Amino acid sequence: MPPPTTSLARSTMAYVLAGGRGSRLLELTDVRAKPAVYFGGKSRIIDFALSNAVNSGIRRIGVATQYKAHSLIRHLNRGWNFFRQERNEGFDILPASQRSGIEWYCTADAVFQNIDIIEGYDPELIVILAGDHIYKMDYGPMLAQHVDQKADVTVGCIIVPRAEAAGFGVMAVDENDRIVSFVEKPADPPPMHGRPDMALASMGIYVFSTRFLIEQLRRDAADPTSTRDFGKDIIPWLVTNGKAVAHPLERSCRRSGYENEDYWRDVGTVDAYFEANIDLTSALPALDLYDRDWPIWTYAEITPPAKFVHDIDGRRGEAISSLVSGGCIISGGTLRNTLLFTNVHVHSFVNIKSAVILPNADIGRGARLTRVIVEKGVRIPPGLVAGEDPEADARNFQRTAKGVCLITQSMIDRLSV
Repeated sequence: MPPPTTSLARSTMAYVLAGGRGSRLLELTDVRAKPAVYFGGKSRIIDFALSNAVNSGIRRIGVATQYKAHSLIRHLNRGWNFFRQERNEGFDILPASQRSGIEWYCTADAVFQNIDIIEGYDPELIVILAGDHIYKMDYGPMLAQHVDQKADVTVGCIIVPRAEAAGFGVMAVDENDRIVSFVEKPADPPPMHGRPDMALASMGIYVFSTRFLIEQLRRDAADPTSTRDFGKDIIPWLVTNGKAVAHPLERSCRRSGYENEDYWRDVGTVDAYFEANIDLTSALPALDLYDRDWPIWTYAEITPPAKFVHDIDGRRGEAISSLVSGGCIISGGTLRNTLLFTNVHVHSFVNIKSAVILPNADIGRGARLTRVIVEKGVRIPPGLVAGEDPEADARNFQRTAKGVCLITQSMIDRLSV
């Protein structure tokens, strides 16, 4: 007899909402949706939610796409094509849909438009996931809590500083985890009881019985005042008219022996994205990507080993506290606290400190880069300096409030005009 969580996982479908743009990531989402943004050297952001589902034993998954989905769909087709129908598994990339008069990308509507596909899988339970967060979580305990407490909806939640909670759905709960109030993105987030500086925030993870969810989606679709959103409409309605319970991340967060915290990040700004990637270069990062018990599945691109040209004609290729992916060539440059994605070429006498370099970039001879993000395929010209002069950086690149420079090819092209 399999463990209860395994039985529940086998009768569960994961439905991943992956259509959001993520406009606060600026040029990083000009050509791709936020879930398709690169992260951690070889992954995309969406790989974390999908890996959590697979590692939790869920084998029926749908991904709803919408905004600039080509890069995302190509990645999913390449890296997530190992499901087998004969094993009662399935992986569907669901078509973009937009109802007339509905604001662009509405979360509940993205599920409502694909009810027929969900019914075709006929799962007992469905877990709705946001495809744009970085975390490791076993969904099994959340599924078990939902069934044990006979909830109408179970909402995954985390504790965040109240000053940062305005971008989340914020809830209050009683001693039995029942949600007694829920407000989406409040200007003045209500504090937690006994902790006035903290708030209990929704992770955008919801568990429903499938039949009940479909009933609620149809009820909501018939309401002309609804915005067709889980956080704004479905969840508040169920808090008032049904039984909504909270599931804290601490109960199901997966941590290796090297991780000291329950890790969850919304890398929704350039600064947050930069900091989460750079943290991976530290000796003991908050997120352990080397955890073999909870692997992050992704498209395994075929690349040659990374190569360092070392001590030839005065050139010394070296990387200190850095992550270097396959296909990279360090031709005599120096990296410190830097993350290189696949197929990056760093030429001679380059000096890079605290940088995130996306795939296929080429860093020209003698360039100096500090606290930068270099977009995919960018060719940094020889001798370029970025990250040292705030005024020049703000004039030439996209510079954040924390001094991170985002560099794209169009910005480089303007320098030579």
